[in-house]
Parts: sequence; C-alpha cells; structure tokens
Amino acid sequence: MEISGNVLTIAVAPMMERTDRHCRYLLRLISPETRLYTEMITAAALVQGGRLHLLEFHPGEHPVALQLGGSDPGELAQAAALGAAEGYDEINLNVGCPSDRVQSGRFGAALMAEPERVAACLRAMMEAVDVPVTVKTRTGIDDLDSYEFLHAFVGAVADAGCRTVIIHARKAILRGLSPKQNRQIPPLDYGRVYRLKSDYPALRVILNGGLDSEASVLDQAGLVDGVMLGRCAYGNPWVLAELDSRLGRRRGVSSREDALREYLRYMASEVRRGTPVKAMTRHLVGLYSSRPGARAWRRFLSELPPGEAGHDLLRRRVDGHRKASAAAANW
Repeated sequence: MEISGNVLTIAVAPMMERTDRHCRYLLRLISPETRLYTEMITAAALVQGGRLHLLEFHPGEHPVALQLGGSDPGELAQAAALGAAEGYDEINLNVGCPSDRVQSGRFGAALMAEPERVAACLRAMMEAVDVPVTVKTRTGIDDLDSYEFLHAFVGAVADAGCRTVIIHARKAILRGLSPKQNRQIPPLDYGRVYRLKSDYPALRVILNGGLDSEASVLDQAGLVDGVMLGRCAYGNPWVLAELDSRLGRRRGVSSREDALREYLRYMASEVRRGTPVKAMTRHLVGLYSSRPGARAWRRFLSELPPGEAGHDLLRRRVDGHRKASAAAANW
C-alpha cells in the first residue's frame, strides 16, 4: 500500500551526542524531505557564551530546525534570531528534556509547570524571527499529568501563536529517573495525543515516542499530522528511505552504497578541515542494521585508524564492494 506523501510529516528528533551536523548530512542523503533537528543548544551558550560555531550546518541539510533550550524570553529571542540569520528553517523550543542539568537551568520538561512562561518565550521568539517557531514537549510531568493539564498547556502555547506542537507521548518524571529511563518507564499514551489533535484541529500535532518500526509510523496516518523518530532512525537510518518509498515521497540516494559514496566525499572535505574521522564514521554504524554482515561492518568501523588513513581505508572498502557487485551483475 502506498500512502500519499502529504498525509504524514516525518522528522528525526533532536538527540544529544547524535544528531550533530555530520549525522544530519548523512540522513539528508538518505531522505530529502524528512525534517531534521539539531541537538539541543542552550540559548545562553549562544547569547552569553558566544559559541556561534554550534550553529554551523551544511547547506545540503535543509530543511533543518534549530532546537533551543532556555527559559528567559529575551535570551531565547536573541538566540532564535541568531539561528534564523544562520539560515535555519525552524526554531524549536525544548520543553521535554528531563535531565537534572536541564532542570537546574530551569528549562526543558520542568517548564511544563509554567505554561505562561512558555507562552512568553514563544511570543518573544516569534517576534524575533520570520521562520516558524515550534515546541517539543511531553504529555505532563510528575503529578501534573492529567489530560486537562495537557489541554490547558497546549492551549497556552496555541494562544501565544505557536502552530506546531511535537509531543513525546509519555509524561516525564523529574525526580528519580534518568533521561534514558524517562524514555522507557513512563507508559506511552498515544490516545491522549490523538484526543489533543481532535480538540485542536488547527494545530499541527507531531507524535514522538515508541515509534520503532515502519509499521508503527504508518499506523499514525490520519490520526496526527506527523511523527518524530528518535533512536529508531539513528539505529537504522535506512528506515527513512523505506518510509519515503511507502509514502510516495521523493527519494534520496538509491542504495546504502550510494549513501556511503556521497558521505565519503563529504568526509574528505571535513578531514581536510581537521574533523576527526571517528566523529563522522560513528553515524554509519547502523547503516546496515538487520542486514547480512552488519556485525562485521560495525567491527570494521570501530577499528578504522584516525585521519586520512581511516578515510582511505573506508573508501577502499566501499570501492571494493562496488566492484564486487558489478562483477556479480555481469556474471
């Protein structure tokens, strides 16, 4: 069955230490239209710390969104303006991260307890930029986890002018659970997200959490406006190509090997800039997930030497695979 590509937006979630610019470049090779998000960058790092290098991305990544963390409207507005000036297509506010470090900075999921502050932040960001401003949140936090609470929180967000809400369909437990446990232990509640979409039909509602297969994504068509994949897409990036095919969307590279060849060209330019090979090859680990030879592929990547030597060894392996495939075809 093919589903119209206009039915369901596909996005890859912001993931710390995963969705850096190298990862996003690889994902864009595989899927031309999937929405990509940066790792969360704190507004303070940009505005107070002047760490503008964190905004760097390749022009080929579009459409790409910048995710910001913070709770000060003025600071977030400045950071959003910096991101828009750099060329990001969307600015997203993180109201979902439950880590202790984020809580200590009074942002992330803890902000759900302050819907008016979230609304003020969003209004300030929207006044500062012309690109869409969106929010990523949870269904609730701790004891603030009723549907009525979520409905009122999203109402405040909508009243501020935000038109897209990405919802991780679990509440966050801010004391006693690690970020990893908060992705696994609180139960999923897709029904609550579906109900929210019904109550706010004018909002774009994107579902996140627990989507771990092509089938689980396609099941959401007609229920929400889009889905956001996390570790499923990172652990098996080729799932994005498979989804594009099922959804009738424009395809990227035609094979994993083509993705590798294009990525090698990118790596070559980055190696010349001094980027460590391991910083780029670590995102290739899942490319052959569930395919014959996946374990050997992972071992090969783990043993690559640094610098140009590692890049050359990877290139020779890819070239050897291409020649072997051509020989088999001619046989």
